[in-house]
Amino acid sequence: MNFRASFCDPFKPDIIELGNIEQDKIMENFQNIPWNELLEKINGANESEIHYSPSFEVENITNNNGLCVSAVDGTEGYIFYKRPKLVKKWFGLVEKVDDNYLSDITGQSIDDVKNCLNALISNNLEYLKTHIR
Repeated sequence: MNFRASFCDPFKPDIIELGNIEQDKIMENFQNIPWNELLEKINGANESEIHYSPSFEVENITNNNGLCVSAVDGTEGYIFYKRPKLVKKWFGLVEKVDDNYLSDITGQSIDDVKNCLNALISNNLEYLKTHIR
């Protein structure tokens, strides 16, 4: 499996592309982000200085499944799950694959986030589909 990653620094307007990342380095990269430090810095900043919530995104390039984890405070995070999904439109008369179908879940603990990242890393897509609808 091939992965790529990026990071959103709240004080930089452009997303920081980390590029290709080895499967066994994803969790290490996530844990090395100074989440609490960034959140404290946000609390003391002017709103005009903030471009994003601190966020870490990982995508499995092979199957187009990806997660974006965004920190809200020191105890809560949001998880966004992007994947290809067959969706129905026009009252169910038309089916089409949406290559970038996005669902999210709020109120996630650090353990929830790690579980979802590990599911993506190990290609346990069923876990992600049931956890993040």
